[in-house]
Amino acid sequence: MRSWTDATGAAGARGIMRPAQVGTVYELGRVDVAAELAPYIEYYWTIRWALDSPRRETSSVLSHPAVHLSIEEGDQAARHGHPLPSVLVHGVITRRFDIELAGRGRVLGVKFRPGGFTALTGVAADRFTDRVESLTELRAGAADLRDGVLGLETDEARARLADERLSRWLPEVEDRDYALLREVVDDVAGDRTLIRAAAVARRHGLTDRSLQRLLRRYTGITASWLIRRYRLLDAMDALQRDPGCDIAELAVTLGWYDQPHFTRDFTAAVGVPPVRYVRGLGE
Repeated sequence: MRSWTDATGAAGARGIMRPAQVGTVYELGRVDVAAELAPYIEYYWTIRWALDSPRRETSSVLSHPAVHLSIEEGDQAARHGHPLPSVLVHGVITRRFDIELAGRGRVLGVKFRPGGFTALTGVAADRFTDRVESLTELRAGAADLRDGVLGLETDEARARLADERLSRWLPEVEDRDYALLREVVDDVAGDRTLIRAAAVARRHGLTDRSLQRLLRRYTGITASWLIRRYRLLDAMDALQRDPGCDIAELAVTLGWYDQPHFTRDFTAAVGVPPVRYVRGLGE
């Protein structure tokens, strides 16, 4: 298992807003997924914490355009509005995602690739956008997955059991729309020159409407949101690596017209302006 004791140097921890909390407030880890599930799932993530009462901490994340599953346990009676223990589906969160940590808790998470949850289950992702739902209400065998994982101690053993259970969801026929979706998302994530939805559609031989329909079904979000979110994740990475960087230059490099437009979008997503975010990085 890979351990993320220093999130600032861990690519898998991208999007964590307060990396100084890793290793001090909670322990974060990653376990590789079985090869047959890798086209749909990026990795398993693990988190555990033990905070003495009355201490409470808020952990915040800028979400990726991907669905997560989480098998959760802990001292709290409920989390995300669901009683513990639970197995939950987290849709794409379009705003900053906050969770309050208290007492003791532990989670095994499944980070799907963008579109992977829909390709694996057939359930459209827009059902879950900005929502957390119980998997037991959606999928037979969810309780078995939850109880099986929670009955094991090590993260590795838990991940291998999840491999076995989730492999039962594998489709018999290739989903060509999912293959196209992955090409689109990989393109947006990797090419900073793509700053308009129309340019993305043209590059992949799609109309604007067909691009939006594809993204809505498989990710639950729009093309413009997808582009903006990847550029905001790039910006957060840059600010964490170099808190003293020139914000105006960063904004233009990442495709914003000017610093005020960047500051507006950053503040809307993160909750604070870039300068204030940088000041709080050591907390």
